[in-house]
Amino acid sequence: MILGVIIACEIGFWIVVLSGLAARYLMGSRRVGTALLVCAPLIDVVLLGAVTAHLATGATASWHHGLAALYIGFSVAYGPRMIAWADTHFAHRFADGSFPVKPTGSQYAKQCWADVIRTVAALIVAAGIIAAITWLVGDSARTQALTGWYGVLGIIVAIEFIWAASYSIWPRKSVESLERGHSSGQPAKAPIDRPS
Repeated sequence: MILGVIIACEIGFWIVVLSGLAARYLMGSRRVGTALLVCAPLIDVVLLGAVTAHLATGATASWHHGLAALYIGFSVAYGPRMIAWADTHFAHRFADGSFPVKPTGSQYAKQCWADVIRTVAALIVAAGIIAAITWLVGDSARTQALTGWYGVLGIIVAIEFIWAASYSIWPRKSVESLERGHSSGQPAKAPIDRPS
């Protein structure tokens, strides 16, 4: 049940975001578009309510409930950035907005370290939700599946840290640098497109 709700919330998030951007740039109604975009965080409230209600009925927590906590954490930390990223690309495509430039070099490394901070914030929110659920249920037998998520959260932080450190040591090359490297016969690492 909870896994289905998570999937529905993810789909709902992008439907709301795309509807808001369509209203803003295709229909020319900034007020409606902004109202729809503001509603996007309410999807997290729906998911949190579904998790709480499900466990309140006496259900035993599963990995789905931990995944829901993780989803909410990342939605809180990365949601505004994802919306801004989509807005930039939508504006470029439909409103003659400036071309989205991929950061390179030290600029991209700084973005990666900012992502480390966002990820830590996301995992703090997720850990807080897991702790709150465990406390509210008050039955360790029913919430045992949630405790394993703390280790997963630590692994996620480690991966994000390694990602940022790698681009600090080996900065992301610009397209021009890649083309020069290719023409000189030197292999070059292609830039990875991440929402900025």
